[in-house]
Order: sequence, then structure tokens, then C-alpha cells
Amino acid sequence: MAANFSAVSGPTSWENTSVVTDVSGLSSFTDYESYDDYLDGAYGMCKYERHGAVFLPILYTIFFLLGLLGNSLVIWVIVKGVRLRSMTDVSLLNLAIADLLLVCCLPFLAHQARDQWIFGDIMCKLVLGTYHIVLYCGIFFICLMSIDRYLAIVHAIYAIRARTRSFGLMAAAVTWIAGFLASFPDVMFIEQQQSSRNLTCFCLPAYPSNGNSSSLHFWSVFSLFKMNVLGLLVPTVIMGFCYSQIIYRLMHSQSSKKQAIQLVVIVVAVFLCCWVPYNIASFFKALELQHIYLSCESSKAIQLALQVTEAIAYSHSCLNPILYVFVGEKFRKHLLRLTNRNTCVMCQVIKDCIPQDRITGSLYTQTSTVEERSYAV
Repeated sequence: MAANFSAVSGPTSWENTSVVTDVSGLSSFTDYESYDDYLDGAYGMCKYERHGAVFLPILYTIFFLLGLLGNSLVIWVIVKGVRLRSMTDVSLLNLAIADLLLVCCLPFLAHQARDQWIFGDIMCKLVLGTYHIVLYCGIFFICLMSIDRYLAIVHAIYAIRARTRSFGLMAAAVTWIAGFLASFPDVMFIEQQQSSRNLTCFCLPAYPSNGNSSSLHFWSVFSLFKMNVLGLLVPTVIMGFCYSQIIYRLMHSQSSKKQAIQLVVIVVAVFLCCWVPYNIASFFKALELQHIYLSCESSKAIQLALQVTEAIAYSHSCLNPILYVFVGEKFRKHLLRLTNRNTCVMCQVIKDCIPQDRITGSLYTQTSTVEERSYAV
């Protein structure tokens, strides 16, 4: 079925073409055929080069392998070793599940970036729907962990009852619901679509156009600005408040604080480095859809920027296990204990990679006790 692809390119003559590109941040889902672009009152041609077909499959494969290994280890250790004793454990587990589901979508996106979508409409809805949901859930669970650390360190005594496993499960359920709601309306419009020119299939949201470009542009711009607000602005405000209060408390504590402050800074810096470039590129794409930019060259530059920055954003799912878990004393002890019980080749590799005589604490994997105020990172 030929359908209008959701727009990520410049102002387009929707009556004369069914081939445009994706707005939802899925820049790998681009149909790179020429399309009619309205420029200065006349129709011109703007042909996108398939730069992403070269580097995106390689990056997605690397992120898939690293994310699969790291997040699977986190889930294994928390389920078998830690056994969900606190809100922190619940948050770590759910963050790992969200990241694992996200990286499991990457092989499908890699194939589409290299060629086209060949997996059918049902898999299209399943894979891309999962992508949209867990993308927001992962970000929201990072916010939840920031709040959890804020309560554990700044309000350690008063927050003991609030940071239990039961409360953590309720907070996790609310976070999953919030991620599901944040994925709308994109998940409603996901379907396998076919170009009318060369029968190439792609999987992406097909926003309703109602016969004109204004309604299509509305949903496209809404999707981009939604990512800017829910994917960057709100998390940055939450993390900024929580971690600024944590650093303030650490600076006025009598305990060793240098390592804790360094980890806080690293966590915030990595989040911003991964997500700010992509949100900036998305913002400029929204401006383009509002006819701020009309040139073909600027549209090409924005499209390439979306592809590169989106790949950078995906890398956050591989870094989360390292930032939130692997540096932690509790996690490493449980991991070594579990690997010592097994004789598999991977277990031996893990034991060789983890120095058993140099274990540090973690701001994110300490137990839920008043002793968290010692700020062992």
C-alpha cells in the first residue's frame, strides 16, 4: 500500500509524492529517493544521499552486542544475587530491561538502514512500538533513579520507609505507564509502508494528512517537540535539582566525597552528551517543518545530523550498566559470587576482567540503609 511517509524533510508537495522521510527521530527509516520539494514558489528536486546505510548498521550492531551483554548481566545479577531488596534494585532492574528491549530493536533498524523493511507489518508495529515506549521509559527510569539517590543521600533518615521494594515496584509501574503514554500518538500510526516509485518498504509512523500538509506537519512537529520536552528538558530539570542537592550535601559532609562528586558529574555529563545533540537536531528539523529553512542543502545537513546524533543517543543504553551498576561494590561482589558458582567460558572471562582486590562503592548500588549517608560511591 502506498502511503505518505511521516515527514522529516522540508516543506513538501504532498499531492505529488508519497516519499518523504521520518520525523519521529528514527532517521534510519529514511526513504532516500528524490522527492518534490517546494522552493521559492517552484518545485525543485532534493535527493538525499544514503550516508546512514554505510555507518548506521555497523554502529547499531556494536551497540546491540554491548547493550545485550551489559544489560543481561545486570538483570542476571539483580534477579539471582540482589533479589530486589530496595527501590534502588527495582529501578536498576527496570532500567536494564528498558535498555535491553531498546538494543534488541537495533538489528531490525540496522537492516532497514542498510536496505529496507522486510519483516512484515506485524513485526513493524511490534518492533517500532516497543522502540517508542522503551525509549521514553529508559529516560524516565534515569529520572526515577535520580530521585531515589536524592532521597537516599539528602533525606536518608526520613526516606527509609519510602524507598522500600514495594514502593519501588509501584514507582516502576507508574514509570512504565508514563513511558507508554509518552509514546503516543506515534505508536498509533506505525505501519509498514511502500514507496509508490520502486516498491521499497519501510516501517515508520504514517501521520494522517487529511489531504493537506498542515495536519501532517502538525503531528510531525508535535512529535519532535515532545521529544525535546519529555526526553531532555524535563529529565534535565529533575537531574539538575536532585544532583545539585546531592553535591551540596556531599560538600558539607565529613565523609570522603571526591569520588562521589566525580561520579555525579560523569552521570549528568554522559546523559547530556548523548541526548543534547539529538534533541538539537530534532529542534532544527521542527523549524524546517515550520518553513524556517527552505534550502535543499540545509535539509540534507539536518537529515545527516539526525542520523549521527540518534546513533549517539542509542549508545546511552550501553553506557547505563557501567555508570549505574558495574562500578558498584555491591554489584561486583554479587557478580563475582555468581560467576564463581559457574564454570562457563563467559564466567571465566568476567572473573578475569573484574579486579577482585580493587572494589569501590557506588552511588547507585549501595544498600537502602542510613549508612548511605557515608556517600561511598
